[in-house]
Amino acid sequence: MASVGILGGTFNPPHLGHLALARSARDELQLDRMALMPAHSAPHKPDELDPGPERRLAMCRLLVAGEDATSVCALEIERGGVSYTVDSLWALHAAHPAVQLTLVVGADVAATIGSWRDPRAVLELAGLAVAVRAGAARRRALAAVHELEVDADVRFLQMPPIDVSSSMVRRRVVWGEPIEHLVGPAVAGYIAEHGLYRADGEERS
Repeated sequence: MASVGILGGTFNPPHLGHLALARSARDELQLDRMALMPAHSAPHKPDELDPGPERRLAMCRLLVAGEDATSVCALEIERGGVSYTVDSLWALHAAHPAVQLTLVVGADVAATIGSWRDPRAVLELAGLAVAVRAGAARRRALAAVHELEVDADVRFLQMPPIDVSSSMVRRRVVWGEPIEHLVGPAVAGYIAEHGLYRADGEERS
């Protein structure tokens, strides 16, 4: 049975921490493929300096270009509206019933799983891989899953913490500081070319 990992998020913008997480999940879990799945509109996040779903999708594709066994899934962008993980997993399962899915998340995200739409179905449709080594964050993630009383496949990735976030990248753009070391040359070039996240709020077409 083929195995595919799904790393979802707003990716506003995608950065090298996302890529490191995708690599870690792919290698540690011995997945056949990893896919980044950018949300059209996230239910739990306000649109903060959002350049739009199509541009976030384009940046995700630039981030993974040339990366082995890693691609971008445009399902949520194409569907439009608010993006719910359970809807996407149902769609993927219907289209590829023989594929074993694993949802890759950070510990903070895993700890909120009880507030997701139909979280029990999420854990029935896909395994859960959590990027945290130990400590309180791991305990919170496990507690959130156990509260749902589902026989879930939960695994923890042993990747080291990476000090980068999308909000950090956006701030550095506003401050006029370099970001290539955080997002890679292709994504940095795209952000500069289109004037994304600028302090004056004016994007170039």
